[in-house]
Amino acid sequence: MLRKPIISELCRIALALTAAFAVRAQGPPNQPVNRGALLSQDFEQRVTDYLKMRKAVEAGMPKLKPTGSPAEIAEHERELARRIREARPRARQGDIFTPEIGGEFRHIIEITMRGGHAARIKQSLKSAEPVQLRLGVNDTYPASVPLQSTPPALLLNLPKLPAQVEYRVVGHNLLLRDVGANLIVDWLPAAIP
Repeated sequence: MLRKPIISELCRIALALTAAFAVRAQGPPNQPVNRGALLSQDFEQRVTDYLKMRKAVEAGMPKLKPTGSPAEIAEHERELARRIREARPRARQGDIFTPEIGGEFRHIIEITMRGGHAARIKQSLKSAEPVQLRLGVNDTYPASVPLQSTPPALLLNLPKLPAQVEYRVVGHNLLLRDVGANLIVDWLPAAIP
């Protein structure tokens, strides 16, 4: 039979070991955090949240049947855009490209524009038809304005997007555009140096 002092000493050691393992499982207290990765996750979550809302909106619409009629396709696009606007009436610039996320995107773009593909990116942006457009969240991207493509070397460094949304360059701004609704979801001012 163990005596009480030995039992209490064993309990104290067991508690100390439990606490030590708990601290070790959490990692060092001053472990550096990859800020860029956290901001990328935040951006991706905001895009996912937008797409969940969009999916719910689209679920309440009649399905677009296969058609060769541009008028029917355009009407479906307009109706989807109208319903998305109703679902997010208070949407504003910075809801997805928050100041922190925007800062990280500008940093990534700046580094990319100074890297090995810089000349190609700049040439691509110069050779594309210049687009100047007054931007507003929830606005329709005008059919009369060309969709300037985003240089592939730049896209490789930005977070990947689901097929329903895309990046577009408008002047020095980076746009997040809903493809099926032709809607400006958010935009990042002064993103392209």
